[in-house]
Amino acid sequence: MKPVLLIDFGSTYTKVTAVDLAEAKLLGTAQSYTTVETDVNEGLQNALRELEKTTGPLDYEKRLACSSAAGGLRMITSGLVPELTAEAARLASLGAGAKVVKVFSFELTDEDVEEIAALKPDIFLLTGGVDGGNTKTILHNAGMLAGCRAEFPILIAGNRSAAAGCEKLLHGREVYRCENVMPRLDRLNTEPVQAQIRELFLRQIVKAKGLTEAGSLLDNILMPTPSAMLKAMELLAGGTKTERSQSQSGLGQSGLGELIAVDLGGATTDIYSMASGAPQNDNTVLKGLPEPYAKRTVEGDIGMRYSAPGILEAAGADRLAEISGLTPEQVVELTAFISRQAASLPDNPELASLDYALACAAIEIAVRRHAGTLEQVFTPTGPAFAQTGKDLTAVDRLVVTGGAIIHNQRAAEIARYALYNPADYTSLRPKAARIYIDRKYILAAMGLLSAEHPGEALTIMKKELEEYGTQE
Repeated sequence: MKPVLLIDFGSTYTKVTAVDLAEAKLLGTAQSYTTVETDVNEGLQNALRELEKTTGPLDYEKRLACSSAAGGLRMITSGLVPELTAEAARLASLGAGAKVVKVFSFELTDEDVEEIAALKPDIFLLTGGVDGGNTKTILHNAGMLAGCRAEFPILIAGNRSAAAGCEKLLHGREVYRCENVMPRLDRLNTEPVQAQIRELFLRQIVKAKGLTEAGSLLDNILMPTPSAMLKAMELLAGGTKTERSQSQSGLGQSGLGELIAVDLGGATTDIYSMASGAPQNDNTVLKGLPEPYAKRTVEGDIGMRYSAPGILEAAGADRLAEISGLTPEQVVELTAFISRQAASLPDNPELASLDYALACAAIEIAVRRHAGTLEQVFTPTGPAFAQTGKDLTAVDRLVVTGGAIIHNQRAAEIARYALYNPADYTSLRPKAARIYIDRKYILAAMGLLSAEHPGEALTIMKKELEEYGTQE
């Protein structure tokens, strides 16, 4: 059996991975700076030349790819109530691998429509109202979008009683109908929406991003990179659920169990949790929407290069100075430098110290935002607790990836910033976890591979992830 080539067109780097399916093993990995400003094929060819230094020339049976280049899959969503349908739309979009650049609630205004046109989303997700509920808002918003001067696909996934009316109002625009993302107040229905989003990505967005320039080298661009990561994490947590897999062993494999994963990129930080997140105590009640078992959030303002100023703003210069040992003035100056020079490497002691501090703070902030929170409330029968989001305190597996982590000898120290901090006692982050580091940057590639070869993908992940003892 010939090897398979797996390609990840990232916002900063293009990563390539070669695998031997017969042996379920990694042959080699390489990366090169993504040349999205000119021709992505150039960055791909550079990465392939680097890969050949390890593997030698290979004749591939198949070439598969995912992409988050040129901003990835950029979406805007709208719903009725911020905490309900608007949040359901956001969760559905994130789970499909999108970067949600704006969320609107209630009725769109003329100013909102102008902002939407300026943002030029790849897809607009129009939701609002449970089935049989409010139709006024989603119909109003459909009418407002009909007059938007920018062109983009619109996916209708709201109150089914209003779907036909929305489609009629949007006549002449590119429109797709889907099942309601929130048919009842107590139910999320994200899978049909996510399948439609991914189909649109494959059919149109890849072409719009210019990735067809690499078409002669690819058999298929399967999904956005975050979708590939999500698939890898679902497989790593749950294992191969069928009795028989395609791996050599022929038997289903167990996964690691509930886990949380951090993908620290140059432009964004993505967090994945494979966990129920149910309350740990009897006197705790849930607030808000039910949480999906497989959940992804993305922090668009938190990243190691393009979005380094976002880390500085969120953490503060004093906090970064405390972690790095630099002065606050040095932190501000060097952060500005690396945000301008996205391809720069931490090639001196000061930049290395700042890189470490930025990575620690990015993980701390992003995981805090992803995890649920707990607040004490007082009831007629005494004090109780209200939980918003997932309780991840008992999750004891932490997977980390991203260039700033995997190339850092202090990777395990950086990863510990994802864990619970008594000073931030309302945050329901993991209290202790065994750490797995993706040193060879293979997780997105394994998500791609899992679509057809889950057994091999899981075997390779178990072999290649670098494991550290439990951290607290």
